[in-house]
Amino acid sequence: MLQRIQSLFLLGVAICMGLLLLVNIWEETMTEQQKVLVLDAYAIESVSMTDETGEVVVAQSAWPIAVLATLAMITAFFEIFRYRSRLFQIKLGLLNSLLIGGTLAAIVYFSFEGEELSANTVQGDYEFGLYLPAVAMILNLLANRFIRRDEMLVRSADRLR
Repeated sequence: MLQRIQSLFLLGVAICMGLLLLVNIWEETMTEQQKVLVLDAYAIESVSMTDETGEVVVAQSAWPIAVLATLAMITAFFEIFRYRSRLFQIKLGLLNSLLIGGTLAAIVYFSFEGEELSANTVQGDYEFGLYLPAVAMILNLLANRFIRRDEMLVRSADRLR
């Protein structure tokens, strides 16, 4: 039953959360110090703009983002292959919503930490990575809706027998 629409939505959730591990989430340019602060799923890094080598210094670890994103990705893949137990799929979908929400909360927390590290009056810019968990949350909610619809269809067919 991998051809169901909810399986495609769950695959989209897994892809979004996997891409989050690869892209930047937040960035701030500090012109006075000639540095750029970059938040990705693993750390807040300070990159020197004047150095040809592009020296990277880890300012603060941000591993909760990576852990939550990885757990959400694994849960989405596991949920795809549990199609025979729709009630268990619904529970996994709720767990995945909590994991994705936790990922969003961790992103906001670490972006504020980056703002404090810069001690700059200029706001940092959110990158593509911020929107991936939001898209994943929408796809997860759509998948749960279609799983519930399948469960109601099966129950109504059982009543007719």
